[in-house]
Amino acid sequence: MVRLFVFLAAAELVLLVLALIGALSADRVRNLPRFLWVLVILVIPLLGPIAYFLFGRPVTPPREGGSIRRGAPPPASPDDDPEFLRSMDTEQSRRERELLAQWERELQKGDDEK
Repeated sequence: MVRLFVFLAAAELVLLVLALIGALSADRVRNLPRFLWVLVILVIPLLGPIAYFLFGRPVTPPREGGSIRRGAPPPASPDDDPEFLRSMDTEQSRRERELLAQWERELQKGDDEK
């Protein structure tokens, strides 16, 4: 039982320290001024740090020029893009068909000349 108490006290201390570091090092905090968040973290033992992480921690703004779209990341290279590979396959198939038709025409011309 004592080990459990020591473990929980250590976990609460780590949570307290992380919340204090987060509150003091953040450029901006949400919902309350910074000094009130520090007071809440220090005065309310377990709920203060949890409240800071849920309601006071700043939301990271989207990067400028970056897409806001959430979902699958874009392919890193053309080889990873199935749409590109599909278009290459159809383009290559079309070129091969044209080349085959040209060879057949040349072969027929050669047979007609004999």
